[in-house]
Amino acid sequence: MPDTPLTIRMHERDNVAIVANDGGLAAGSVLPSGLVLRDRVPQGHKVALADIAADGPVLRYGIPIGYALKDIAAGSWVHERLLQMPDARGLEGLPLATVKPPPLPPLEGYTFQGYRNADGSVGTRNILAITQTVQCVAGVTDFAVQRIKAELLPRFPNVDDVVALEHGYGCGVAIEAPDAPVPIRTLRNISLNPNFGGEVMVVSLGCEKLQPERLLPPGTFAIVDERNVSDVGDNAEEALDVVRLQDEAHVGFMSMVESILRQAEVHLERLNARQRETVPASELVVGVQCGGSDAFSGVTANPAVGFCTDLLVRAGASVMFSETTEVRDGIDQLTSRATTPEVAERMIEEMAWYDAYLKRGSVDRSANTTPGNKAGGLSNIVEKAMGSIVKSGSAPISNVLSPGEKLKAKGLTYAATPASDFICGTLQLAAGMNLHVFTTGRGTPYGLAAVPVIKVATRSDLARRWHDLMDLNAGAIADGTASIEDVGWQLFHLMLDVASGRKKTWAEHWKLHNQLVLFNPAPVT
Repeated sequence: MPDTPLTIRMHERDNVAIVANDGGLAAGSVLPSGLVLRDRVPQGHKVALADIAADGPVLRYGIPIGYALKDIAAGSWVHERLLQMPDARGLEGLPLATVKPPPLPPLEGYTFQGYRNADGSVGTRNILAITQTVQCVAGVTDFAVQRIKAELLPRFPNVDDVVALEHGYGCGVAIEAPDAPVPIRTLRNISLNPNFGGEVMVVSLGCEKLQPERLLPPGTFAIVDERNVSDVGDNAEEALDVVRLQDEAHVGFMSMVESILRQAEVHLERLNARQRETVPASELVVGVQCGGSDAFSGVTANPAVGFCTDLLVRAGASVMFSETTEVRDGIDQLTSRATTPEVAERMIEEMAWYDAYLKRGSVDRSANTTPGNKAGGLSNIVEKAMGSIVKSGSAPISNVLSPGEKLKAKGLTYAATPASDFICGTLQLAAGMNLHVFTTGRGTPYGLAAVPVIKVATRSDLARRWHDLMDLNAGAIADGTASIEDVGWQLFHLMLDVASGRKKTWAEHWKLHNQLVLFNPAPVT
């Protein structure tokens, strides 16, 4: 019955459960166990299932997510103001590649319709991307892109879109600083994303620190296939395609714009000649991420994504999970799942680097949680991390990427990124993802112009209210009308349809997308 009090307990050791009812439960509500609520408890928030003494552990997911600051009576609302957050797990003495699960059977016979590139990668979309070396040119490029869409794109029906790779980098930065390679390689590798078909076009101002030849040096575009090896570099037939706005040839604003249009037409001709072909599901490169998380994220959407992650790995695909601060508290779970001690050590190096990065800013991982996370029932980053990490499923972790690096391996990869939605998505684009999965409990219209973003709602109420923004409702798991496995398989099939162009995501339908945000840990001058 809809009025029956519903709670969800994640582990047999847990002494708290979250309230599942829409609107929460009033004080005096009687749970099926007979426990009477002493307080009103909002949806997604925790209720104490037993008396918890001061300094005693509050257990969710079977681990202490905090320690009680005072006695908490059974039936009480347990929220962040009652908890002392545990210290971060040290990075010494961690289990290294200790979990050796039996290999899962291969998942064969699944395909999608993709665009095969000369370097062997596969795109799920056929897009002309215009790389920019510096923010100064963004206004001119945007003006040109609008004209390209209006005047040229209708002539090239096989091209899905034209996007400007706008960013805030390129000048006014310490470009020789030790961490400067992070944003530079990020922008370079985004330009090589499989959805752009190997067509690289650059708009430069001319005086910026990030010169085109530094961003995309000779040899960047090594094209390798079974029949041919050629370099777009010093010995190439074609030079890097650059429109420099400060060149003397440009007299007036429209001269710049017309130059961009002329060059774009050349690339559009080549992209338009491409056709989708049947490729195995192993050609998917999927980035998984969460944003606007709530207490249901770790109950419904993220476990379903984790199940789908295992399906993708079984199919031979590549899957990246990220968000350093949102997995930091489960580092022992990750290092134990590494395929080798060396992979585990690489994860530890990335965690240590990020710990030091945060320390330089006089903060730590606790700065991650937002007011919306807490309103959705997440008391702190420890609880959030336990729900976030399950997106990675159960497959062995076989690879680790530093921020901005390009993925070169199949299987499950930890791609070290900040948890910021926009920066994480940007870095996963640079790694080469051709499909994105994004879970949310509070709701966000997040999208990316360069890659389809499948949005998964953690709650049925969100899926109902945002019916034309959410692509899949994992809230059915909490409602009891679907299992984690059911939703995981639904997501898997939806991904194949979206990758093939048979379905568009809502973000694509509405043309919603966020700007690229480069991760720049180096100083700004």
